[in-house]
Amino acid sequence: MPVTASVAAYFMLAIFVGLLFAIYLFSKQHSKQKNTLSKRVLFGLVLGSTFGLLLQFLFAEQPQVINQVLSWVAIVGKGYVGLLKMLIMPLVFIFMIAAVVKLEQQGSLGKISFISISILLFTTALSALVAIAVTYGFDLNINGLIAGTPEAAQINTLQNKAANVADLSVPQMLLSFIPQNPFADLSNLRSSSIIAVVIFGVLVGIAARKVMLEQAELAEPIRNGVNALQAIVMSLVKMVIALTPYGVAGLMASVIAQSSGSDIVNLLAFIVASYVAIFLMFIVHGALLSLAGVSPTDYFKKIWPVLTFAFSSRSSAATIPLNINVQVNQLKVPSAIANLSASFGATIGQNGCAGIYPAMLAMMVAPSVGIDPMTFEFIASLVGIVVISSFGIAGVGGGATFAALVVLPTMGLPIEIVALLISIEPLIDMARTALNVSGAMTSGVITSKLMQPSQQEKSLESALKQQPLFANKDT
Repeated sequence: MPVTASVAAYFMLAIFVGLLFAIYLFSKQHSKQKNTLSKRVLFGLVLGSTFGLLLQFLFAEQPQVINQVLSWVAIVGKGYVGLLKMLIMPLVFIFMIAAVVKLEQQGSLGKISFISISILLFTTALSALVAIAVTYGFDLNINGLIAGTPEAAQINTLQNKAANVADLSVPQMLLSFIPQNPFADLSNLRSSSIIAVVIFGVLVGIAARKVMLEQAELAEPIRNGVNALQAIVMSLVKMVIALTPYGVAGLMASVIAQSSGSDIVNLLAFIVASYVAIFLMFIVHGALLSLAGVSPTDYFKKIWPVLTFAFSSRSSAATIPLNINVQVNQLKVPSAIANLSASFGATIGQNGCAGIYPAMLAMMVAPSVGIDPMTFEFIASLVGIVVISSFGIAGVGGGATFAALVVLPTMGLPIEIVALLISIEPLIDMARTALNVSGAMTSGVITSKLMQPSQQEKSLESALKQQPLFANKDT
């Protein structure tokens, strides 16, 4: 590499280090204020995006400089994502054990799971309907989409993937959830490992409760041990979450610097339509929360740091620790509900990736094969398949691409459009991931509200048993 390119790369890295130091000073200055994490994350996002634009503007003709700089920037961005992924399995496992140990009635766990998953699937159906309406409103179709070399190279790969997921059955999907090897699942070696760890944690928690009932002398040590492990994991989570502004800055710098302006212009209509659909679904989330008695404004203010990280990282799974932390500490959702909604929401019923994206592609492709996409039969079939596939793709890895590879062939539609949109995939995937996470948190908050009356009744009943109102006849 020429010396001048190396010097330029080192100069840009010095600027990036300066930006990180600016984030540190900003964080220190606002450490005692309310909503400090939201402000720090926004500050990091702005600085990272500005740095990415600067890289593109100055070195558009020297991609080697951009690549060298981003290889070091990745230590901050991808390093932070790695730390969050490190937390996922210990957090989910320990919190599920703690949740079951602390539950007054084991039966309520099944109710929580059912309500949480039902809300996820319901919002996914709504997201498909929103996508259908937006695609029709923008009059989107595949005419004018040109496949270049990168897109053409992806078609064979996507066809192979489609063949792999085409034979996926419901029994196979359910079998993939069973933790046959808990150590492998704790290592996240399978696409369904998160759900398997949830199930394993629940089973360990139930076993712990049985021991507490059968051997009373072990009840207190088990409870104290679980509480201690939970406190340690939460302390670790807080340590990592404090690094969020730096991680967001690194991630946004990479995304912006690598975005192709020409690809964005060519597919601008699809990008705009996607963001409109995603924005409308955020409004739907707010409306559902309002019906449940939760202030949408307050909700979005509290989850802003989580959405920002989801947007920049494009990883629903990596967002689980932030998701659970904000649900428990900011939204006051019980830990059992927060864990289940965050864990399920990372793989099941993803509103953006499994709802909006495949529905939009199906609507765009249908006319090219002589199908009228605005008939009731087509829309009803599309929504139903989207909902079912949003549950099923948990067994094969999830994500927008897998969702599209399930939905399009099932509807009898070609999959080439997935390859045609590969160039602008990261740009749209950022917002889709944020919507996925919002859907999971919406599920947790609404489930908490729906479970609240029964919990209040149990607390009142318990209080009445301990202190009867008419125990003293003299009163």
